Amino acid sequence: MEKVPYTKWLALCGAMLGAFMAILDIQITNSSLNDIAGALGCSLDEGSWISTAYLVAEIVVIGTTAWLARVFSIKRYLLFSTVAFVVCSIFCAFAQNLNMMIVSRVLQGLTGGALIPLAMTVNLLTMPPRLHPVGSAIFGMTATFAPAIGPTIGGWLTDNYGWQWIFFINVFPGVLMFFLITTYLEADKPQIALLKEGDYWGIFAMAIGLGSLEYVLEEGERKDWFGNPLIVRLAVVAVIFIAIFIAIEFTAQKPFVNLRVFRHLRFTLSCSVLGALGLALYGTVYLIPLYLAQVQGYSAYQIGLTLMWVGLPQLVLLPFVPKLMKVIDPRILAGIGLLLFSGSCFIDAFLSPDFAMDQFRVSNIVRALGQPLIFVPLLSMSTEGLPRSEAGSASALFNMTRNIGGSIGIALLSTIVTQREHLHSVRLGETVTTYLPAVQARLATLTDMFETKGLDPATASGYALTALNHTVQKQAYLMAYSDAFFVIGAALLLSGVSLFFLPKSQAMLGGMPAAH
Repeated sequence: MEKVPYTKWLALCGAMLGAFMAILDIQITNSSLNDIAGALGCSLDEGSWISTAYLVAEIVVIGTTAWLARVFSIKRYLLFSTVAFVVCSIFCAFAQNLNMMIVSRVLQGLTGGALIPLAMTVNLLTMPPRLHPVGSAIFGMTATFAPAIGPTIGGWLTDNYGWQWIFFINVFPGVLMFFLITTYLEADKPQIALLKEGDYWGIFAMAIGLGSLEYVLEEGERKDWFGNPLIVRLAVVAVIFIAIFIAIEFTAQKPFVNLRVFRHLRFTLSCSVLGALGLALYGTVYLIPLYLAQVQGYSAYQIGLTLMWVGLPQLVLLPFVPKLMKVIDPRILAGIGLLLFSGSCFIDAFLSPDFAMDQFRVSNIVRALGQPLIFVPLLSMSTEGLPRSEAGSASALFNMTRNIGGSIGIALLSTIVTQREHLHSVRLGETVTTYLPAVQARLATLTDMFETKGLDPATASGYALTALNHTVQKQAYLMAYSDAFFVIGAALLLSGVSLFFLPKSQAMLGGMPAAH
């Protein structure tokens, strides 16, 4: 068996480092938005655009990455994206107002988005087929570990050094990545002539369609969904331009992203599961910090410590996943991962007033064990048997599927929490009335407690009623978050149906990796 030169491993690590930085920056600002919004003089609602702007830009550029890599060469495009990403990160750190931050985050997303699919492409094109699962495991660390550890790193940096270091932290890895790619990645020839035959109408339709879709998903809940005229218009624009994009890519002689890759059953079914994984992965990282801040009053650092247990166990498990795939059917591994991940969500679907850091540790560890078992086999199965000429398009579509699934998940879960909280508040309000003896006894106890603190009877009675209302509202939120976690678990189980239709992996024939 031919030994792989160490230079290829170093080149692969350089590419994966870029994907890790880009994915990390999706979530790293979430636990520090309060601090950033305060420094920039904007509301928390306006500050949400700090994350949204990056996501919209990233998902748009992911689709164009395969074509741009062919035009300028993989190595040159990687090096340009690395330098530009680091520079834009520094711009973010020095932003003086919200507009400067949003522009910097858009530029950061446009440059960082390319680093994610290019890491997959480097794995598929530089490593022999027998080692693709190993590359997939390394990429899995970037795709599942980075979102989990992002809020932890962001909260710790913000509390100890200031929110600017959320962006400065990209400088050293960026320099290391630039060195590794420059030194060890083999140069490929650019195809500048492709610029004359560029699928510019397809690129334009995709940018408008996906950009509008991302805006609708990210801002829909805050703007009352289709009760807002702008959301309605952009939803129509998204549907029209995505349809135009699909039509162009299927009919163009040289499409910039080859949608025909979906003709491969393994790839299509793997992407269907990946969409649910994106929903669950980004959805849980969205829900847990929101719950801990809103219901338990946790700080950014405490939230980070809680989510840390989603990330750390993955570092232990990920190196063993490729070895497990040699002796266990990847479909079975992915199924076990789905059961673990969904089970962790069902654990969280029974929240109580004291459900916080210690209680989340159990479900987070179970979740951490499940994520690599889903992602690495999915990535390996999705790319198995694909022609080298379709590697770039497959990488782009694979990552777009995960990000779109995540955006849909966050929008769906945000709506569920809001709507179910209203519903549970109404239902609890109907049962918790001052006519019930138990409620009267609780109010009397609270009133006595406030009177012992020096308040007069009338004021103490008012405080007691406010405290009771707060308890009811807190219980409504607990039930709403429980419903949201249940939806994630159900979505994961439902996606597992696709695994029954996946063909048996060729890598399992004879128990040894097979050549593609």
